[in-house]
Amino acid sequence: MDGRVLTAYLDRVGSGRPRVADAAALRGLHHAHQVAVPFENLSIHLGEPISLDEPALLDKLVTRRRGGFCYELNGAFALLLRALGFQVRLLAARGLGGERPGPPFDHLTLLVHAADGTGPWLADVGFGAHSHFPLRFDSRGEQDDPGGRFALVDAPDGDVEVRKDGRPEYRLERRERSLADFVATCWWHQTSPESHFTRGTVCSRLTEGGRISLAGRTLIRTTADGGRTEERLDGDEAVLAAYRDNFGITLDRVPTVADG
Repeated sequence: MDGRVLTAYLDRVGSGRPRVADAAALRGLHHAHQVAVPFENLSIHLGEPISLDEPALLDKLVTRRRGGFCYELNGAFALLLRALGFQVRLLAARGLGGERPGPPFDHLTLLVHAADGTGPWLADVGFGAHSHFPLRFDSRGEQDDPGGRFALVDAPDGDVEVRKDGRPEYRLERRERSLADFVATCWWHQTSPESHFTRGTVCSRLTEGGRISLAGRTLIRTTADGGRTEERLDGDEAVLAAYRDNFGITLDRVPTVADG
């Protein structure tokens, strides 16, 4: 990542360049990324191919000011952190929130060491409603975060299970991976009727007071104290305006979920 792209990426997330790649900088960037860059699967329903090549990730998130799902968000975030001086390893995980575990390479997350010697930190800006700040990877106690109470638990085969409010979120491996390792499952999530990403549209981001999401044509606002409102949007223009005004995403047509 050259200096021009780095500056543009920091501008995208509303952050200045940190003087030191320390734990405080990581916390700030982790939170700012989730506020500025939405978790979304719109490319799948717009017929846009999703590429995990590094230039494509940066073009989508930084130049085109879009969001993405875990491979894109955490993949690009890793590039940003490395450019700032953090040590970053890509880890593979399987989601545990459904009826059965997700496929191998179901989720991409990051293990980060800061220049101040702190860490390792589990950084994840690509799991939707998750921790606002990085989690201490080597801690096995409960970790309170504005997003919930998290715990990292040792699992069989050296894996680590991430739990939120007592519920399993995903199980990750410790082995370092590359973006190329996730290409096959990324394609599966774009095409398989068994993938939840092909069944509907979602666009969601963290706000200072909670979270805002657009699921299909329903705009959902949640607050930190558990409040929730839903607004049904009538007409394509209202949906396009919601993407633009709430997520900074300008589209020329409404994403359409294919039948079947």
